[in-house]
Amino acid sequence: MEHTLKYLTQLEAARQGVITQEMETAARKEHMAPSELQALVAKGTAVIPANRRHLCLDHIGIGSALSTKINVNLGVSKDCNDYGMEMDKVRAAVGMGAHAIMDLSSHGDTRGFRRTLVRECPAAIGTVPVYDAVIHFRRPLDELSAEDFLAVVRAHAEDGVDFVTLHCGLTRKTISQLKAGKRLMNIVSRGGSLIFAWMSMTGEENPFYEHYDELLEICREHDVTVSLGDACRPGCIEDASDQCQMEELVRLGELTERAWERGVQVMVEGPGHMPLDQIAANVKLQQTICKGAPFYVLGPLVTDIAPGYDHITSAIGGAAAAAAGAAFLCYVTPAEHLALPDLEDMKEGIVAAKIAAHAGDIAKGIAGARDADRRMSEARRALDWDTQFALAIDGGKARSYREKAAPEEEGTCSMCGKFCAIRSMNKALAGEHVDII
Repeated sequence: MEHTLKYLTQLEAARQGVITQEMETAARKEHMAPSELQALVAKGTAVIPANRRHLCLDHIGIGSALSTKINVNLGVSKDCNDYGMEMDKVRAAVGMGAHAIMDLSSHGDTRGFRRTLVRECPAAIGTVPVYDAVIHFRRPLDELSAEDFLAVVRAHAEDGVDFVTLHCGLTRKTISQLKAGKRLMNIVSRGGSLIFAWMSMTGEENPFYEHYDELLEICREHDVTVSLGDACRPGCIEDASDQCQMEELVRLGELTERAWERGVQVMVEGPGHMPLDQIAANVKLQQTICKGAPFYVLGPLVTDIAPGYDHITSAIGGAAAAAAGAAFLCYVTPAEHLALPDLEDMKEGIVAAKIAAHAGDIAKGIAGARDADRRMSEARRALDWDTQFALAIDGGKARSYREKAAPEEEGTCSMCGKFCAIRSMNKALAGEHVDII
């Protein structure tokens, strides 16, 4: 094994047959040989987001052949700007097993917060640099230049973020399509809407598309993984799989190959809102067009009518997407579409996303995915409650339900008591008398 610093990116090292320390760490978590992961990274079907300036990073791999990872969005807004609370969320998210933290801050000392994340957070860190452009330069959106947008990307890379969402697939042609078309929700991507507005006001081409090669050089220099944002992701069921979404996906496929040619790691972002029956087809289409680059999905949300419960609609879609091959799920909280999530909202979103990711891993046959389920079943058969709580995704909540309604019969729960099927079967199979009344 040779040291990673002799190679600019994990992709370049993998192509030269080098197994880096980052690959070894990530492979160990996947129950696979480092050489297997190195081969996936070399093909571009797995990425290891790992900016060399993120010194406390606990390295992970993201790809359809690996366990499904989850991302937690957080960050302040003008209406809710408590950075201390956001750091509390970061620590809680990492403690709950989040694999990545995406800072979407749009107010205040964004650079200071980003640097604190790099210094203290072991999860992979992602950002959307276009959010930060207006704050960084303190100028109106239409007064920013293409060079300004690139400068912000460079600043994020130099600060140590591991992956950046860049809305490179939105072009002048898209503007014409949207103005002429009948899309119900237009663009719901915040970054995509900012680029659309900038292009509309200046009359210029998307700087992230026009200067894509320069962006790739910035990312290659720091081994920042490019997450190709889907500005035209459907924001409602009505817009799912429409022409706008599909045309952008084809462009993202082209941009994926251009990044690989430069030695830059790539993920591709996906929907959005989508009917359940379209999710698997969309994942397979992305895998085909983007040559297996890891697919990073927001949800998908399978219905539009559940505000306050969108962590559930997202988990349903996320499980279907992961089972079909999506590699990375962006969590959704109960506050989606309504407000900046608080700490409890974040916890609910993480649990829902972890359930979806694990369900997908079982369906995909990921190594080790069923192990905890088997141990849980064994603990249930033995009526071993402490082991059940230890294995549960949210053991604290499970324990609280049992403790707030303690059963009269030791070993059972308050729903069944002596009617407990497991108790009856255990006694019957042991040749014991099964007492009910």
